Amino acid sequence: MDNFVCLVCGYVYDPSNGDPENGVAADTPFADLPAGWTCPVCGAPKSQFSKE
Repeated sequence: MDNFVCLVCGYVYDPSNGDPENGVAADTPFADLPAGWTCPVCGAPKSQFSKE
């Protein structure tokens, strides 16, 4: 699974970690994140992320 980086703030979404603080389990691919998921650091939408 690929990491994705937020183009606004540089946060890296690592699927092996997920985003447990926002209800995303480990091993969740970026494509499977909920439509309303946003960057946990700056609030940018998924459209502002790019594959690392």
